[in-house]
Amino acid sequence: MWLDLLGSRELAWRLLVRDISAQYRQSFLGIIWAFIPPIVMAVGFTLASQAKVINIGETDLPYPAYVMFSTALWQTFVEAINGPVKAVTEAKPMLARVNFPREALILAKLGEVFFNFAIKLILIISLFIWFRVPITWTVILAPVALIHLIFLGTFIGVLLSPLGVLYQDVSKGLSLLTSFWLFLTPVVYPVPTEGLFGSIVKLNPVTPLLVTTRELATTGIVSEPVGFWIVSIIAIVGLFVTWVGFRLAMPFVVERVSS
Repeated sequence: MWLDLLGSRELAWRLLVRDISAQYRQSFLGIIWAFIPPIVMAVGFTLASQAKVINIGETDLPYPAYVMFSTALWQTFVEAINGPVKAVTEAKPMLARVNFPREALILAKLGEVFFNFAIKLILIISLFIWFRVPITWTVILAPVALIHLIFLGTFIGVLLSPLGVLYQDVSKGLSLLTSFWLFLTPVVYPVPTEGLFGSIVKLNPVTPLLVTTRELATTGIVSEPVGFWIVSIIAIVGLFVTWVGFRLAMPFVVERVSS
Protein backbone atom coordinates (compact mmCIF):
# COMPACT_ATOMS: atom_id res chain seq x y z
CA MET A 1 0.00 0.00 0.00
CA TRP A 2 2.70 2.46 0.98
CA LEU A 3 4.81 1.60 -2.07
CA ASP A 4 1.82 2.17 -4.34
CA LEU A 5 1.13 5.47 -2.60
CA LEU A 6 4.73 6.53 -3.13
CA GLY A 7 4.72 5.33 -6.73
CA SER A 8 1.55 7.23 -7.58
CA ARG A 9 3.08 10.68 -6.99
CA GLU A 10 3.97 11.49 -10.60
CA LEU A 11 0.62 10.35 -11.99
CA ALA A 12 -1.20 12.21 -9.23
CA TRP A 13 0.69 15.39 -10.11
CA ARG A 14 -0.19 15.06 -13.81
CA LEU A 15 -3.85 14.45 -12.96
CA LEU A 16 -3.83 17.43 -10.61
CA VAL A 17 -2.41 19.76 -13.25
CA ARG A 18 -4.87 18.44 -15.84
CA ASP A 19 -7.91 18.88 -13.55
CA ILE A 20 -6.97 22.37 -12.37
CA SER A 21 -6.23 23.51 -15.93
CA ALA A 22 -9.55 22.12 -17.18
CA GLN A 23 -11.43 23.59 -14.23
CA TYR A 24 -10.34 27.17 -14.91
CA ARG A 25 -9.91 26.94 -18.70
CA GLN A 26 -13.58 26.12 -19.18
CA SER A 27 -14.79 28.91 -16.87
CA PHE A 28 -15.19 32.57 -17.84
CA LEU A 29 -14.85 33.84 -14.25
CA GLY A 30 -12.07 31.40 -13.38
CA ILE A 31 -10.79 31.60 -9.79
CA ILE A 32 -13.44 34.21 -8.95
CA TRP A 33 -15.83 31.29 -8.38
CA ALA A 34 -13.79 30.42 -5.28
CA PHE A 35 -14.77 33.79 -3.77
CA ILE A 36 -18.42 34.03 -4.82
CA PRO A 37 -20.09 31.45 -2.46
CA PRO A 38 -18.60 32.86 0.79
CA ILE A 39 -19.40 36.43 -0.24
CA VAL A 40 -22.99 35.60 -1.27
CA MET A 41 -23.52 33.64 1.96
CA ALA A 42 -22.14 36.48 4.09
CA VAL A 43 -24.21 39.18 2.34
CA GLY A 44 -27.42 37.14 2.58
CA PHE A 45 -27.15 36.24 6.25
CA THR A 46 -25.84 39.68 7.26
CA LEU A 47 -28.86 41.35 5.65
CA ALA A 48 -31.19 38.80 7.28
CA SER A 49 -29.57 39.41 10.67
CA GLN A 50 -29.77 43.20 10.36
CA ALA A 51 -33.44 42.95 9.35
CA LYS A 52 -34.09 40.83 12.49
CA VAL A 53 -35.31 37.96 10.29
CA ILE A 54 -32.91 35.63 12.13
CA ASN A 55 -31.28 36.01 15.54
CA ILE A 56 -27.67 34.91 15.21
CA GLY A 57 -26.26 35.90 18.59
CA GLU A 58 -22.75 37.06 19.41
CA THR A 59 -19.80 35.91 17.29
CA ASP A 60 -16.08 36.18 17.98
CA LEU A 61 -15.52 37.99 14.66
CA PRO A 62 -17.44 40.69 12.80
CA TYR A 63 -20.35 38.74 11.37
CA PRO A 64 -19.53 39.09 7.62
CA ALA A 65 -15.97 37.90 8.30
CA TYR A 66 -17.31 35.10 10.50
CA VAL A 67 -19.59 33.77 7.75
CA MET A 68 -17.04 34.12 4.94
CA PHE A 69 -14.26 32.39 6.90
CA SER A 70 -16.55 29.60 8.09
CA THR A 71 -18.03 29.11 4.61
CA ALA A 72 -14.53 28.78 3.11
CA LEU A 73 -13.74 26.05 5.67
CA TRP A 74 -17.06 24.31 4.99
CA GLN A 75 -16.48 24.40 1.21
CA THR A 76 -13.07 22.80 1.74
CA PHE A 77 -14.64 20.00 3.80
CA VAL A 78 -17.32 19.37 1.13
CA GLU A 79 -14.69 19.33 -1.63
CA ALA A 80 -12.72 16.73 0.38
CA ILE A 81 -15.84 14.53 0.50
CA ASN A 82 -16.79 14.91 -3.15
CA GLY A 83 -13.23 14.67 -4.49
CA PRO A 84 -12.64 10.90 -4.18
CA VAL A 85 -16.14 10.04 -5.39
CA LYS A 86 -15.83 12.35 -8.38
CA ALA A 87 -12.27 11.22 -9.21
CA VAL A 88 -13.08 7.51 -9.24
CA THR A 89 -16.34 8.02 -11.13
CA GLU A 90 -14.71 10.15 -13.85
CA ALA A 91 -11.83 7.66 -14.18
CA LYS A 92 -14.20 4.75 -14.83
CA PRO A 93 -13.01 4.19 -18.46
CA MET A 94 -9.36 4.39 -17.41
CA LEU A 95 -9.90 1.98 -14.52
CA ALA A 96 -11.28 -0.65 -16.89
CA ARG A 97 -8.36 -0.45 -19.35
CA VAL A 98 -5.21 0.59 -17.49
CA ASN A 99 -3.51 -0.88 -14.43
CA PHE A 100 -2.17 1.92 -12.24
CA PRO A 101 -2.09 2.79 -8.52
CA ARG A 102 -5.62 3.88 -7.67
CA GLU A 103 -4.23 6.10 -4.92
CA ALA A 104 -3.17 8.58 -7.63
CA LEU A 105 -6.83 9.53 -8.13
CA ILE A 106 -7.28 10.33 -4.43
CA LEU A 107 -3.97 12.20 -4.14
CA ALA A 108 -4.82 14.35 -7.16
CA LYS A 109 -8.14 15.39 -5.64
CA LEU A 110 -6.47 16.08 -2.29
CA GLY A 111 -4.04 18.36 -4.08
CA GLU A 112 -6.95 20.11 -5.75
CA VAL A 113 -8.62 20.67 -2.37
CA PHE A 114 -5.47 22.32 -0.98
CA PHE A 115 -5.04 24.38 -4.16
CA ASN A 116 -8.62 25.67 -3.96
CA PHE A 117 -8.19 26.56 -0.30
CA ALA A 118 -5.00 28.46 -1.12
CA ILE A 119 -7.11 30.62 -3.45
CA LYS A 120 -9.74 31.12 -0.72
CA LEU A 121 -6.91 32.13 1.61
CA ILE A 122 -6.56 35.34 -0.41
CA LEU A 123 -10.14 36.23 0.56
CA ILE A 124 -9.56 35.25 4.20
CA ILE A 125 -6.43 37.39 4.53
CA SER A 126 -8.24 40.31 2.89
CA LEU A 127 -11.09 39.91 5.39
CA PHE A 128 -8.71 39.92 8.34
CA ILE A 129 -7.08 43.11 7.08
CA TRP A 130 -10.38 44.86 6.20
CA PHE A 131 -12.08 44.07 9.54
CA ARG A 132 -8.83 44.40 11.51
CA VAL A 133 -9.24 40.97 13.04
CA PRO A 134 -6.59 40.43 15.73
CA ILE A 135 -4.63 37.20 15.46
CA THR A 136 -2.42 35.36 17.91
CA TRP A 137 0.58 33.06 17.55
CA THR A 138 -1.83 30.07 17.40
CA VAL A 139 -2.56 30.98 13.78
CA ILE A 140 0.48 28.84 12.86
CA LEU A 141 -1.39 25.82 14.30
CA ALA A 142 -4.57 26.46 12.30
CA PRO A 143 -3.29 24.48 9.24
CA VAL A 144 -3.01 21.38 11.46
CA ALA A 145 -6.69 21.61 12.39
CA LEU A 146 -7.56 22.31 8.75
CA ILE A 147 -5.71 19.17 7.63
CA HIS A 148 -7.70 17.13 10.15
CA LEU A 149 -10.90 18.62 8.72
CA ILE A 150 -9.79 17.61 5.23
CA PHE A 151 -8.89 14.12 6.49
CA LEU A 152 -12.43 13.71 7.84
CA GLY A 153 -13.91 14.67 4.47
CA THR A 154 -11.49 12.42 2.59
CA PHE A 155 -12.32 9.53 4.92
CA ILE A 156 -16.01 9.84 4.03
CA GLY A 157 -15.24 10.32 0.34
CA VAL A 158 -12.95 7.29 0.07
CA LEU A 159 -15.54 5.21 1.94
CA LEU A 160 -18.22 6.09 -0.62
CA SER A 161 -16.10 6.17 -3.78
CA PRO A 162 -16.42 2.45 -4.76
CA LEU A 163 -20.20 2.74 -4.47
CA GLY A 164 -20.10 6.01 -6.39
CA VAL A 165 -18.67 4.19 -9.42
CA LEU A 166 -21.53 1.70 -9.44
CA TYR A 167 -24.46 3.91 -8.46
CA GLN A 168 -25.15 7.53 -9.44
CA ASP A 169 -27.38 7.78 -6.36
CA VAL A 170 -24.26 8.32 -4.26
CA SER A 171 -23.35 11.63 -5.93
CA LYS A 172 -26.94 12.87 -5.82
CA GLY A 173 -27.34 11.76 -2.21
CA LEU A 174 -24.12 13.54 -1.22
CA SER A 175 -25.45 16.83 -2.57
CA LEU A 176 -28.59 16.50 -0.45
CA LEU A 177 -26.64 15.32 2.59
CA THR A 178 -24.10 18.15 2.55
CA SER A 179 -26.85 20.75 2.02
CA PHE A 180 -28.68 19.52 5.11
CA TRP A 181 -25.40 18.99 7.03
CA LEU A 182 -24.53 22.68 6.52
CA PHE A 183 -27.42 23.76 8.74
CA LEU A 184 -26.23 21.44 11.52
CA THR A 185 -22.75 22.99 11.43
CA PRO A 186 -21.89 26.36 13.05
CA VAL A 187 -21.01 28.09 9.80
CA VAL A 188 -23.48 31.01 9.93
CA TYR A 189 -24.16 30.91 13.68
CA PRO A 190 -22.11 30.32 16.86
CA VAL A 191 -22.27 26.94 18.58
CA PRO A 192 -25.60 26.72 20.48
CA THR A 193 -25.28 25.98 24.18
CA GLU A 194 -28.83 24.84 24.97
CA GLY A 195 -31.64 22.68 23.67
CA LEU A 196 -31.90 19.64 21.43
CA PHE A 197 -30.51 21.51 18.44
CA GLY A 198 -27.47 22.56 20.48
CA SER A 199 -26.82 18.92 21.40
CA ILE A 200 -27.11 17.83 17.75
CA VAL A 201 -24.67 20.53 16.63
CA LYS A 202 -22.16 19.51 19.30
CA LEU A 203 -22.43 15.84 18.26
CA ASN A 204 -21.78 16.83 14.64
CA PRO A 205 -18.20 15.58 13.94
CA VAL A 206 -17.45 18.60 11.74
CA THR A 207 -18.20 21.06 14.55
CA PRO A 208 -15.05 20.62 16.71
CA LEU A 209 -12.72 20.54 13.69
CA LEU A 210 -14.20 23.59 11.95
CA VAL A 211 -14.58 25.58 15.18
CA THR A 212 -11.03 24.75 16.32
CA THR A 213 -9.59 25.82 12.95
CA ARG A 214 -11.48 29.10 13.22
CA GLU A 215 -10.46 29.67 16.85
CA LEU A 216 -6.77 28.92 16.26
CA ALA A 217 -6.75 31.42 13.39
CA THR A 218 -8.44 34.17 15.41
CA THR A 219 -8.92 34.11 19.19
CA GLY A 220 -6.32 31.46 20.02
CA ILE A 221 -8.63 29.91 22.64
CA VAL A 222 -9.78 26.36 21.81
CA SER A 223 -13.21 25.74 23.30
CA GLU A 224 -13.47 21.99 22.60
CA PRO A 225 -9.97 20.43 22.67
CA VAL A 226 -11.25 16.99 23.74
CA GLY A 227 -13.85 16.82 20.97
CA PHE A 228 -11.27 18.01 18.47
CA TRP A 229 -8.81 15.23 19.29
CA ILE A 230 -11.49 12.53 19.46
CA VAL A 231 -12.80 13.40 15.99
CA SER A 232 -9.25 13.82 14.65
CA ILE A 233 -8.23 10.34 15.80
CA ILE A 234 -11.43 8.86 14.34
CA ALA A 235 -10.75 10.65 11.03
CA ILE A 236 -7.11 9.49 10.78
CA VAL A 237 -7.79 5.89 11.81
CA GLY A 238 -10.94 5.80 9.68
CA LEU A 239 -9.02 7.11 6.66
CA PHE A 240 -6.46 4.32 6.96
CA VAL A 241 -9.17 1.64 7.39
CA THR A 242 -11.15 2.94 4.39
CA TRP A 243 -7.92 3.01 2.37
CA VAL A 244 -7.60 -0.73 3.02
CA GLY A 245 -11.25 -1.23 2.12
CA PHE A 246 -10.81 0.88 -1.02
CA ARG A 247 -7.97 -1.34 -2.23
CA LEU A 248 -9.95 -4.50 -1.51
CA ALA A 249 -13.12 -3.22 -3.17
CA MET A 250 -11.70 -1.65 -6.33
CA PRO A 251 -10.79 -4.93 -8.17
CA PHE A 252 -14.41 -6.07 -7.82
CA VAL A 253 -15.70 -2.63 -8.87
CA VAL A 254 -13.43 -2.60 -11.94
CA GLU A 255 -14.53 -6.11 -12.86
CA ARG A 256 -18.18 -5.10 -12.68
CA VAL A 257 -17.59 -1.90 -14.64
CA SER A 258 -15.67 -3.82 -17.32
CA SER A 259 -18.47 -6.32 -17.74
